Amino acid sequence: MTEKPSNGNATVPISDQSAMASSLITPKWCDRPSTEVAPDLIGCQLIRQLPNGPLIRSLIVETEAYAPGDPACHAYSGKSKRNAAMFGAPGHSYVYLIYGMYHCLNVVTESMGTGSAVLIRALALETIPPQLTPKQVEKPHRIAAGPGKLCRALAIERQLDGVLYHPDNDIWLEHRLNPLSADELIQTTRIGITKAAERPWRWYLDRSQAVSKKKRLEQG
Repeated sequence: MTEKPSNGNATVPISDQSAMASSLITPKWCDRPSTEVAPDLIGCQLIRQLPNGPLIRSLIVETEAYAPGDPACHAYSGKSKRNAAMFGAPGHSYVYLIYGMYHCLNVVTESMGTGSAVLIRALALETIPPQLTPKQVEKPHRIAAGPGKLCRALAIERQLDGVLYHPDNDIWLEHRLNPLSADELIQTTRIGITKAAERPWRWYLDRSQAVSKKKRLEQG
């Protein structure tokens, strides 16, 4: 398990720091259209240092893109207090609350002021967070199989809205360890929305049991 760089007296070897720096997903990498970043995030890792808890590594297995001019995008009607982070710099987080009880985690894409992001819809966790109840862990592969579920599992709430994905902020992204084959990455229409639901802007890892819902794109 990779250790987070320490802010205390302990130091991380320079070689380890260099390896971590090269694997980190940077704002520059995210400075592209969300429809490009979303599929490229599949197979990448999201790492979360839980408050007073362990380091949790996870594989990103499902994403959705939300772009400028998209009626389903929170930025469609302009900047507000709720969606301000979406108009910020790429490589930062956008966390919002739905139904008054579920948080959703996004990666901001494109240049500052654009209003573009990728929703992380599902994760395959390498370890089980200790704060979960026995009922929540009855099906380990489904713990983070949905945007609300993954935020609950990783203790992600609005306090992480607008932060840079970086080890210093206890949440960061790392590049794929291995390339994906063409048949592993499935593209389909978005789910759980009513506007522009026909746009094929959802991607998932076909072999993963943690995907929230599998549905292949219908060919017209």
